[in-house]
Amino acid sequence: MTNSTMKQVHEGRNVKRFREMLGIKQEALAFELGEDWNQKKISLLEQKESIELPLLQQISSALKIPVEAFQNFDEEQAITVISSTFNDNAAVVNNNPTFHPIDQLIKLHEEKIALYERMLKEKDEMMERLERLMGK
Repeated sequence: MTNSTMKQVHEGRNVKRFREMLGIKQEALAFELGEDWNQKKISLLEQKESIELPLLQQISSALKIPVEAFQNFDEEQAITVISSTFNDNAAVVNNNPTFHPIDQLIKLHEEKIALYERMLKEKDEMMERLERLMGK
């Protein structure tokens, strides 16, 4: 298959898929990416077919997902592989997994809790600043 006939991976859609799988809202990702980001900007980003590598690396760091996942994941290809595996009655068993899914889930959950705690602290600090300003 040549490059011209290969289907382009939609990196923005992949960012959205992985963000949603992790249960992270657009606002939370925007918060992690910095002051220049907001929910609307994340929404527009997720519509882009191609995302600049430095930004993709920043998103990768925020979501704790390898850059290659955004660059290479193709839903149609994954569905084809899965359906052919089931249709062939084939099963792949890995007796030496390189990661433990439960450990990964616990780690992701702890990271989400830490993110929400940081967001709550930020909100509390903003409320204190507003109260001080209103009191003047």
